[in-house]
Amino acid sequence: MRKTPTNRLAPRLRAACAAVAIAAVSGATLAGSPASAAPKTDTTQFKGVNWADPRDNYANDPVVLSGLSLSDSYAQTYTKASRVISAFRANLGANTVRLPINPYTVNGSYWKSYRGVIDAATDKGFKVILSYWEGTGAQKDGFIDDEATYWPMWNTVVKAYKGNSKVYFEPMNEPHGYTDTQWADIAAKWLSTYGSVPRGRVFVSGAGYNDHVTSVCADPRLKGTYLSLHHYGFWKSYATYDQWTADLKERIGDCASRTVIDEFGAPMTTGLNYDKPAPDDNYVNFIQAETDTARELKMGSVYWPGLRTDDIYSMQKLVGNPSRPWLATTNQSGADRLAWAWGRGRPVQP
Repeated sequence: MRKTPTNRLAPRLRAACAAVAIAAVSGATLAGSPASAAPKTDTTQFKGVNWADPRDNYANDPVVLSGLSLSDSYAQTYTKASRVISAFRANLGANTVRLPINPYTVNGSYWKSYRGVIDAATDKGFKVILSYWEGTGAQKDGFIDDEATYWPMWNTVVKAYKGNSKVYFEPMNEPHGYTDTQWADIAAKWLSTYGSVPRGRVFVSGAGYNDHVTSVCADPRLKGTYLSLHHYGFWKSYATYDQWTADLKERIGDCASRTVIDEFGAPMTTGLNYDKPAPDDNYVNFIQAETDTARELKMGSVYWPGLRTDDIYSMQKLVGNPSRPWLATTNQSGADRLAWAWGRGRPVQP
């Protein structure tokens, strides 16, 4: 998720490949027979946005989504979230929201309130992708921060929502500290630990910064899951439309039928027009290539971010009474391209 080059290492970098032992599960394992439900042959059902903490979801305390407050009760959270979710649908046509979780959010007192976001979204008919984010500072290294709190977090989340078919589980966001093999081992362990969760409700992140899905796609232990890919225009100082298209397809390989681009984004508050060709502009090339390719390959996509305070990539901004928030679109041409990726609207105008 890092939205500027200064906040994110180059996507193909890897942390040192020290051996990482996978600790035993802390807390009770949720038992159940292996579920065989598999994803459909395309992922176009996911038309979504990320709703983020202003801190980019990296926190050593509970994540508090833009527009919410740590002091909000469940009822207050539910009311605010219901309006934000309704605005995502009204303004963008979204049906999916991706949300962060961490042990501070789930294992502590804020979990009762935070569930108001998940419940409001699913009550509105939205699909919800819950993804684990690591902490910040020294914790922001691409590894699970502490398995002694990580597994109890998932025990709680899975117990609460495994019976809700609209909730999907993503074991970790951007696991770049691990080698491809190490990350596949962790994902396989997650699947065996929560065998009662249908595989068609699990998003296995691509390796590295979620920047390629080819390795997890090839692992037979992860069969039947969705795969999540991240892709950003700032990863290159400049590329043409065709180069961005080729770059994206290389990261997907032959795995488009399982892949959801659950993060991609570009500046939305700087006046760029994504509805018309602008071959000299890297970000216009990127967004047009991304949305055309998602539509062509029938892949779902989840824009980063739908809402994040003070993020120039944010597709929406908060307006109105803070206790009854609504959203306004920051760049209509960006919204147009998102609609195009989701199978609506018109192609780029000459």
